[in-house]
Amino acid sequence: MPKKAAQASVADQDAAPGGAAAVDRALSLLACYRAGDAALSLAELAERTQLYKSTVLRLLASLVHARLLQRTADGLYGLGPELARLSAIYTASFSLEAQLMPVMRELVATTQESVSLHVRQGEHRLCLLRVDSPQVLRDHVRAGDILPLDRGAGGRVLLAFTGARGRLYAQIRRDGVVMLSDDRVPGVTGVSAPVWGPAGELVGALTLTLPTQRAQTAFIAAVHDAARAATRCLGGSRAVAR
Repeated sequence: MPKKAAQASVADQDAAPGGAAAVDRALSLLACYRAGDAALSLAELAERTQLYKSTVLRLLASLVHARLLQRTADGLYGLGPELARLSAIYTASFSLEAQLMPVMRELVATTQESVSLHVRQGEHRLCLLRVDSPQVLRDHVRAGDILPLDRGAGGRVLLAFTGARGRLYAQIRRDGVVMLSDDRVPGVTGVSAPVWGPAGELVGALTLTLPTQRAQTAFIAAVHDAARAATRCLGGSRAVAR
């Protein structure tokens, strides 16, 4: 068993109340990186965190596996691609929130159902923004959740406007909106329409979700109009046929 360090580690000096020590120590490794640090050695990481090298190695294994760090060809450790992905999500959500949340809240007030903005993340979709229905019975999706791309109204819209082929996707492109029941979860209906950016790029899918027994055809027009309003808020220029 290694002897106790003479000096407490950086993580131990500033531990999260009620938190997990291993997580605090892993995060202290990420906090080591400063402006200009392309990559750090094991010795540098141990020195900056005041952790044993053996402890640092175990933590690095987990961080590399999670792609939060990556090992370079010369044996150093640099920041990993997962941090870039998270940064992009944070930046997008921060900038879109102020512009789109008022539209989403208005749609919730009108329909009394939950509204999300879904964006494509590779072969999945991410719930980037969310406003819950005030009703007790609702689908329980949260901002940050990863959902299937090939199931559910929001995913179908993202696929339709990124080149997916098939009768359903062609119909979505013609209508500019879709209502689907039981496509992702039995008993849940989704209504979704695309939101466009100023250069005509697909920003995401504005999606209303609700228990199927509360579905109304009027929601199709409501979501379509809200998506158009969201597009205008972003300075979008692409007209969506109805």
